[in-house]
Amino acid sequence: MSPEQLIHISSTLLVVAFFIYFAAAFSFVISVIGKNWSNRDANTHKKQWGTLGVTVTLVGFAFQMVSYIMRWMGQGHAPVSNMFEFMSFLAMMTALGFIILYYIYRTAALGAFVLPMVVTLIGWASVFDSDPKPLIPALQSYWLKIHVSMAALSEGIFAVGFAAGLMYIIRTVNQKVASGKTFALECFLSTILMLIGFIILTSAFRGVDYQTSFEYINERNESQVIMYTLPAIAKPYDGKQLTEDRMKPLISTPSWMKGKDAPRKFNTVVWSFLSGMFLYGLLRLILRKRLGAVMQPWLDDLKPSMLDEISYRAIAIAFPIFTLGALIFAMIWAEKAWGRFWGWDPKEVWALITFLFYSVYLHLRLSKGWHGEKSAWLAVIGFIIIMFNLVFVNLIIAGLHSYAS
Repeated sequence: MSPEQLIHISSTLLVVAFFIYFAAAFSFVISVIGKNWSNRDANTHKKQWGTLGVTVTLVGFAFQMVSYIMRWMGQGHAPVSNMFEFMSFLAMMTALGFIILYYIYRTAALGAFVLPMVVTLIGWASVFDSDPKPLIPALQSYWLKIHVSMAALSEGIFAVGFAAGLMYIIRTVNQKVASGKTFALECFLSTILMLIGFIILTSAFRGVDYQTSFEYINERNESQVIMYTLPAIAKPYDGKQLTEDRMKPLISTPSWMKGKDAPRKFNTVVWSFLSGMFLYGLLRLILRKRLGAVMQPWLDDLKPSMLDEISYRAIAIAFPIFTLGALIFAMIWAEKAWGRFWGWDPKEVWALITFLFYSVYLHLRLSKGWHGEKSAWLAVIGFIIIMFNLVFVNLIIAGLHSYAS
């Protein structure tokens, strides 16, 4: 087969894997909340739907693995060199992390939180350009697949630890009274809705082939034309709109935001925030409860101690993989590519912050006895740091890793 055919088949298999993962997520959610309307014994219901969910997850993982291999064959290098490829691979590693932890603890309810993350990550990947591109010189190294694959694997397992930590918080926080804890939980759930809103909006406007363009002066003091694929709430700083559009920009991108296509990316962040707030407000209006209060009864039969153990075990597995892949191997590659082990690039800095944070997590848990709720909140905050790195650092801040955008 030609490279083009391999890439086409790979893309088709990824779409198939997406819908299979969606079916798995549906099965897990039914296993958790379906007992409210099922006439069968609750334990039988949970076991049957949970077993189905795991089986379907394995099938989806197999399809995505074949998709990954065929894309590698088609383009001739590991498909982890841009945002589409990395986010797709991260979704596969998150699914793998869930499979590993499921067969250790046999907790199907974990899938009701992890598989929607897998679906969301693939959906997020789909909004980026999926066309194969030749590698820039810095990426033409065997360290590419070693560094990036280990970083993605560790982050996928961290995601499972985060899911278990989030489940612990939802399970144990007192929802009968408003408090700082309920507020923090609702803030984080609304952040997840921002990502979902971003995917929905981008897909919708891509479906109608929406585009508008601006001319502005970039950080190199050169005139540049930039294309937006979402209506412009935030125009480039001192930018001029070149196309007719009913919706006029309301604000300008801050002048300090530099990097490739920074105005467009900032506009996307604004849209994501607004769409997430809209979805959160809509759900609150329909449910008439805090989202955490709605989900808490789903987890009543889970032992908090088990969720705490799953979260810790996932992070304990992921931490050494992250240390090797995202720090040590990355430094070796940086020396070979750029002639220095460390350069305070934004991506490097946030990798170090992630490493230090999880180091503190493990220290506090093992030496200071931070189990239960404190540990769960740290697991959630740690994953927020990872997502900040993936979203804000990759897409907004300029640096040597800007090719990732």
